[in-house]
Amino acid sequence: MYTGLLHTHSLLRYFILIALVVVIVKGLIGLINKQPYGKWDNKLGLYLFIFTHMQLLAGIILYFVSPFVKFGPETMSDKMTRYWTIEHIFSMLIAVVLITLARTTSKKMTKDEDKHKRMVIFNFVALVVILAMIWLSGRPVL
Repeated sequence: MYTGLLHTHSLLRYFILIALVVVIVKGLIGLINKQPYGKWDNKLGLYLFIFTHMQLLAGIILYFVSPFVKFGPETMSDKMTRYWTIEHIFSMLIAVVLITLARTTSKKMTKDEDKHKRMVIFNFVALVVILAMIWLSGRPVL
């Protein structure tokens, strides 16, 4: 079970990174060219939202079955244990919240320019957080 979840969690990372880049680039193009926030913008944001929440679900399950997550006196003193127990989950929750807020708040906006701007800014910050945490893990980004 653990190995399958770990592979799923690792594979979903690529879908999220690709979707984030696509949503950000599409939003930038929409902002620069003053394009309407159309059907494809909405669908791309939805796919990113779905991939992110699938990743969150797999990550939460992994958190409770992982041999790297330990609670005790050594948690804060050991760099890897601290990373997997605290830093990784905390920062990824921030990224999930940012991606979720980008989607949900942009749906309620009326101006297309504001929708594009919201999607670009929030998703860009989420991308930076995700890449920083992947880098801090010591594993390759791509």
